Amino acid sequence: MTRKFTGNKLVIASHNAGKIREIGPLLEPFGVEVVSAGELGLEEPEETEDTFAGNARIKAHFAARASGFPALSDDSGIMVDALDGAPSVYTADWAETPQGRDFPMAMAKVWALLEEGQAPEPRKAHFNATLCLAWPDGHDEVFEGQVHGRIVWPMRGENGFGFDPVFLPDGKDQTFGEMDPAEKHAMSHRAVAFAKLIEGCFA
Repeated sequence: MTRKFTGNKLVIASHNAGKIREIGPLLEPFGVEVVSAGELGLEEPEETEDTFAGNARIKAHFAARASGFPALSDDSGIMVDALDGAPSVYTADWAETPQGRDFPMAMAKVWALLEEGQAPEPRKAHFNATLCLAWPDGHDEVFEGQVHGRIVWPMRGENGFGFDPVFLPDGKDQTFGEMDPAEKHAMSHRAVAFAKLIEGCFA
């Protein structure tokens, strides 16, 4: 039996503006006031785990303890079959540069590795999102979602963020970067995980 969320304020344990834009509207129907870790001036804890669930727990528990409110974290990334599942939990790290995150560079790196390894079509991949809802008393609930597809090149579309312009979901003819945001949000890995979160903790 999962614990139900009974408060009216929730901290989004992220400094990622793209994630916050996606998460906030999903909680509006429940009358929850959402504030981000960045808005509260909270630090970003070091993500030292090698699983999505492990890193999601680090972020959620850190924000819950620091703020005194329940906190929701998201750890997500893309996993490419021909690269043995990489970049996985290191998706954001692959985009890191001294000037900040450069996802076009990271996408080009993935494509170069696929070409170098002569990976055959379809170059299968999936996005994974793991949500952790943590309370200040240390309790948490974890939910996972995935969406499957393949890597395409060149990059297509200006919507979304991260690896969206090179990810073509199964059964679709537009990348996440080309899709209307509402269409993407209805089927994304984060949407799948959120449906489980809502059913488990908010419904």
